[in-house]
Amino acid sequence: MTDDRDLALAVRGLRKSYGSRRALDGLDLTVPSGVVYGFLGPNGAGKTTTMRLLTGLLHADGGTIEILGRPYTRADRHLLFEVGALVEIPSFYPYLSARSNLRELGSSGPPTSARRIEEVLELVGLHERATEPVSRFSLGMKQRLGIAAALVSDPRLLLLDEPSNGLDPAGIAAMRDMLCHLASVGKTVFVSSHLLAEVRQMVDMVGIIAAGRLVREGTMNELLGSEGVVRVRVRPDAVPRAVEVLAGLDAAEAGGAVGHEAGWLSVHIAPDRSEDVTRALAQAGIYAAELHIGSDLEQLFLKLTQESVHADPDGRFARVDTLGAGTQNRA
Repeated sequence: MTDDRDLALAVRGLRKSYGSRRALDGLDLTVPSGVVYGFLGPNGAGKTTTMRLLTGLLHADGGTIEILGRPYTRADRHLLFEVGALVEIPSFYPYLSARSNLRELGSSGPPTSARRIEEVLELVGLHERATEPVSRFSLGMKQRLGIAAALVSDPRLLLLDEPSNGLDPAGIAAMRDMLCHLASVGKTVFVSSHLLAEVRQMVDMVGIIAAGRLVREGTMNELLGSEGVVRVRVRPDAVPRAVEVLAGLDAAEAGGAVGHEAGWLSVHIAPDRSEDVTRALAQAGIYAAELHIGSDLEQLFLKLTQESVHADPDGRFARVDTLGAGTQNRA
């Protein structure tokens, strides 16, 4: 088991309530150094509350947080000098330029050189607009400036809440490349997002939460590999019969789970049994037009978050699987 001192971020049993509503109910997270970690969950799952607790904007009701191997409380705010954060909508002085805003922000933390400010402006694609007042910036440009502000102190850990907000497709692609580059040079990027397709392309690890608790955590390959799914496309008029045929596969292994949409059928079955799928269809006179093997992040996300909400009357869940750790935690 990984020593928490070797982690960029370790959250254990984190709890936070707003009156009678539990926003976080014993959240655990394990974030190694030097990775892009995707923090996923439906609206109201507790993602932004977690971000606020990690940055000292809120006080936890219980649990512990370790940042860069050291315990973190509100009395240890100096640890945040090594953390860059973008939580919700960034705020700036509207009549100052982008460069001047970064100078002001840089003066509130560790010493920040003029060269570093120019580096981050270049990094986020704002160097050519650096002298313009922020009041003229679009939402996407303000978002890029917010990422620049998070990077200005050259932090070891970066906490980003919905960093793609307001960015166009080119901006999203550029941000994705930038975050992957930061991880490649040893920084840790903890990113909360609802854009699952983007998360799939850039993260090394994923933590999925629902109702304030972790429901799955692991590398992207572990998560998708653990959920065997074979997707096959047939003629739309053949779907009803194909569902009957595939539902008859070995239920103990296939789980008897067949879903379909617009001619596509998803069968929960070990990927090495994909030939069983095509054979069963062919024997019934149904021929596959396409076949995809492996799980889809969106399907996995919906499956885990919906199961967690319905696990018991209080919205708690019976099990958390931490892939690669060989453990199961029961609530």
